[in-house]
Amino acid sequence: MARPTLLLKLDDDHLTTQIHALTALENFETTAIERQNNWVEILQERRPDVAIIEVSNFSYDEYQQLTENPLIDTIDLIIISSGAPNKHLDMLMNNGAIFHYRTPIDMTLLEDTLTDFFQFFRQQKEQGRRISSSDLDQFGMLIGSSTPMHQLYRTIRRVAKTDANVLIVGESGSGKELVAQTIHLASERKGQPFIAINCGAISPDLVDSELFGHEKGAFTGANRSHHGVFQQAEGGTLFLDEITEMPIEHQVKLLRVLETGEYRPVGSQATLFTNTRIVAATNRDPQEAIDEDFLREDLYFRLAHFPIHVPPLRDRGEDIVGLAKHFIAHRNANERLAKTILNSAIDKIAAHDWPGNVRELKHSIERAFILADDTIKDEHLIFDTPPLETGTRVEEQIPAGVPLEEIEKAAIINTLEDNQGNKTETAQDLGISVKTLYNKLDKYQDDE
Repeated sequence: MARPTLLLKLDDDHLTTQIHALTALENFETTAIERQNNWVEILQERRPDVAIIEVSNFSYDEYQQLTENPLIDTIDLIIISSGAPNKHLDMLMNNGAIFHYRTPIDMTLLEDTLTDFFQFFRQQKEQGRRISSSDLDQFGMLIGSSTPMHQLYRTIRRVAKTDANVLIVGESGSGKELVAQTIHLASERKGQPFIAINCGAISPDLVDSELFGHEKGAFTGANRSHHGVFQQAEGGTLFLDEITEMPIEHQVKLLRVLETGEYRPVGSQATLFTNTRIVAATNRDPQEAIDEDFLREDLYFRLAHFPIHVPPLRDRGEDIVGLAKHFIAHRNANERLAKTILNSAIDKIAAHDWPGNVRELKHSIERAFILADDTIKDEHLIFDTPPLETGTRVEEQIPAGVPLEEIEKAAIINTLEDNQGNKTETAQDLGISVKTLYNKLDKYQDDE
């Protein structure tokens, strides 16, 4: 177990000798700082577990710096003074924020205090933090207290009251569908349906049917009539996820609906009119998607009356740890358990860059929760896909003489299963377009 950190700033040479002679110091990773340095700034920068600070005159500025920063609540801070009256030290004492020792110091008492600190630290490390509630702010379906999230809340609140089409742009796993649901819940349409469809997860042959519906007998296999998502979402909100994965030839039909409000189910002569708000989303940069023919420019302008960017998790600061605690608290409540998490595991979560965003964090926490008995430890947190075997490469796992088509087919089928059938994510993982993926899958089906 790593030792707790201790920061020392001592002015008196005799006192320095006495403290360095304490046996309890062996339990700490101790660092001394120069007397003339701004010790408050160093505390905020280094974030030690314990600090012993000797002051000759504790100023109002130092008091303000400490009390305005939540760091004071996480450090066991011992202030040593001559005992001269100081109202700012008294204010800190009254708030219960510090231990205040006056010279000459009873070294036995200081030894006992440091030993208590260490025992508490060790107990906390062994038992972990009990997580029973979430301390994050919430707006609709979204959770987070960081500045980027509060900016997002304000943006959603403004656009939700209008009927403007919205284009949500954000990385995979950042919570785009939750943003869309929150827009719906904050709108005047909240009492009507919210319908979501992943444009990359439907066959190109069925796009028209999924969007606009079809009549019985409209095509082979159409054994009954089907209401498309426009009709299902009538009066409410239609969320078109991964809009850039819709085949470009179908985007013009969607554009016509947005321009005229009219659509016709497949196989029907009747024209229907829609009263549906459109919220679309993509994990691609819209301009790049237009340049690479994944998105029609005219459709983009129709969808992006009000573009919204969802911040990636790595830009959300302390929300990362806050969300981890939220997911643990949620599982504890659902399963009537009281699992805890080690501080070192929390540090590991905070240090990860989360390329998979909130989805990756949630999956990692849920997996760790299952693996842990009573306490989630560092080894329960698995962020990256494990290697095939230590010291091996992919090419060393494939037997010689296997036809390339079989290797390609296995890679596609296995990746599709790993992504639970999501064709958009599968295509991204394989480095191919969604259209290419559909063509491959159609070929495999024809070969059977």
